[in-house]
Amino acid sequence: MGRLANIRSESGGVHPLAENKVKDFLEPYVQGFIENSPFVVVASSNADGDCDASPKGGKPGFVKIVDERTLMMPDIGGNNLFQSFENYESNAKIGLIFMIPGMDVTVRVNGRVTVVEKEEFSQRVKEPELYWTDKNSRFVQATLIEVDEAYFHCPRSFKFASLWDTETIQANAQRSITSLKAE
Repeated sequence: MGRLANIRSESGGVHPLAENKVKDFLEPYVQGFIENSPFVVVASSNADGDCDASPKGGKPGFVKIVDERTLMMPDIGGNNLFQSFENYESNAKIGLIFMIPGMDVTVRVNGRVTVVEKEEFSQRVKEPELYWTDKNSRFVQATLIEVDEAYFHCPRSFKFASLWDTETIQANAQRSITSLKAE
């Protein structure tokens, strides 16, 4: 028995609900969550395994559901590093964690990316769906994501972190980056 199998066995095994939650398509409730999500963290890596995690945001539903096995996500102008897109050139795998502020559950989607030109995304959406804009708030390109896995993820991490605690959020809104310096 391997190390992880031992840990699972000692912990009582995989929970029955967890065994059946991973699907190779977007169930209706997963689709509803994505349609209401204004924020997603995108994970990618290149062929050497160098990783990147990039936050993406917009108005709820800025990531479009094409069908139950496909998503389309805009790339809005920003720092122009294009780290995720460099990764896609050698490794088309992507991981997404969708969040809705105040909700403790998340939706995870893993799949494969095809990069599409901004004109193709612009046929679906005329302008970026954002709450806040600046001079770079424009479509650059988009990703078409073929779903390999999609599922809800339990709220434990959010509860451990008390992530949506409104007093903490209000206090942090007043802080500057300089207050975060490690000593």
